Amino acid sequence: MSISLPVSMATTIHSLPYSLLKLKPPSLTPSLFRRTLFPNSTLNAAPKRTVSSTTFSLTLTNGTCKTRHVAAKSSEADTGNTSTSLTQTVFGVLHLAVSLGLILAVDKFLKQAFVAAAIKFPSALFGMFCIFSVLIILDSTVPAAATAFVSFFEPAFMFIQRWLPLFYVPSLVVLPLAVKDIPAASGAKIGLILVGGWLATLCVAGYTAIAVRKAVKTELVDAEPMGKPAPFSSLEVWTWTAVLLISFVSALFYPTALGTSARTCLPFLLAATVLGYMVGSGLPSNVKKVFHPIICCALSADLTAFAFGYFSKSGLEPVLGYYLTKASSNPGAGDILMGFLGSVILSFSFSMFKQRKLVKRHAAEIFTSVIISTVFSLYSTALVGRLVQLEPSLTVSILPRCITVALALSIVSLFDGANSSLTAAVVVLTGLVGANFVQATLDKLSFRDPIARGIATASSAHGLGTAALSAKEPEALPFCAIAYALNGIFGSILCSIPAVRQSLLAIVG
Repeated sequence: MSISLPVSMATTIHSLPYSLLKLKPPSLTPSLFRRTLFPNSTLNAAPKRTVSSTTFSLTLTNGTCKTRHVAAKSSEADTGNTSTSLTQTVFGVLHLAVSLGLILAVDKFLKQAFVAAAIKFPSALFGMFCIFSVLIILDSTVPAAATAFVSFFEPAFMFIQRWLPLFYVPSLVVLPLAVKDIPAASGAKIGLILVGGWLATLCVAGYTAIAVRKAVKTELVDAEPMGKPAPFSSLEVWTWTAVLLISFVSALFYPTALGTSARTCLPFLLAATVLGYMVGSGLPSNVKKVFHPIICCALSADLTAFAFGYFSKSGLEPVLGYYLTKASSNPGAGDILMGFLGSVILSFSFSMFKQRKLVKRHAAEIFTSVIISTVFSLYSTALVGRLVQLEPSLTVSILPRCITVALALSIVSLFDGANSSLTAAVVVLTGLVGANFVQATLDKLSFRDPIARGIATASSAHGLGTAALSAKEPEALPFCAIAYALNGIFGSILCSIPAVRQSLLAIVG
């Protein structure tokens, strides 16, 4: 059969000659019909587009005609969606920059004000109390304002939560410098106090929580859901890799290109630290049990520093000195990261506000356990340090071993002769011990209650232990977050009292 193919082409716009919603059964109302067959999420999600098509008419020899419509062109809806997505991304970046910038600015202002007034109290802790008080007042008077306030700072809060472990790393990176003057025997004693103290504090906090739980018999209810930070993208990994390679090579050929050696080394040392954390976070869970992302992060920075010291003929120690200079006029990569520690404390106000109902409901268990475990941790460390004849200056340096780095550094600054680098290293190592062994230890001790597990973990291993436990037991996360914040807050308040400091020093000897 021969076929002739005269093709007539015309562009037409097609639409249905009737309303789709008029085809509903009589028993369904329009709104119910839409909800039944077309959920709002489906209707709203589909972009509206006008389709123009090309009509092909094929005439066969038998006189029949078949028509085929081929879509030729979509409307410009896709372009509009892309433009909207780009606008939202730019707005999100600006929102993050403004909210995080405000928190950092408040932290810096408070530090300067407290130094000028010679006030020996953690400035960030004062700021945290102020923000929390404002939120509580707004929530009781204008709830919508409190919600808007929290929503505005949500990007900054999530940024801090996403990168939180990274802010602890500098003390581990420069650990070789911090311990080089400490005798091996003293190092062994510190290790004994670190591990034994972690286990003892965990037991005290856990058993106290269980005892109070049995006494008050408060029913456990679901906590407010807590958002999880976004995972790292391949774009982020490749971007930081490019920064590392380019700045590393540039620093080799131009050692003072940015004015000083510390500033010139800052980009590639910071990139090495960030990349180490990204790679460590992506490791399988069974590997992370023995090779925590923090360890991977510190090793990445140390290996990069070693490589630069080798190729530049300067050695490892000077490069580590560039990593953490402790000079605001000449900052290194570690100084940039530790500059966020104050904002971590300020962010406690938002996490506590979000869980205020939980704190109120379980106040007896939470506050009793945190107060007892904090007092036990401080005084037991002082006592054991004296019993094993550890040097008093070293014992004082490790007193706040179970308190988060940001507040532990503020606490040891209240004592004369303390080694703040050793303090930070011991605190992070305590967190690593907890992160690796806390879940198995809690199971061995038969701590089944989420409140007891959360409080015991945060009171003994602060942020790193909290992150490790909550990754597998999300029901314990709210109690971890609350205890983690309150443990540091109460420890700081306690050590700010002159009589308490004098009693600790008397025990230390």
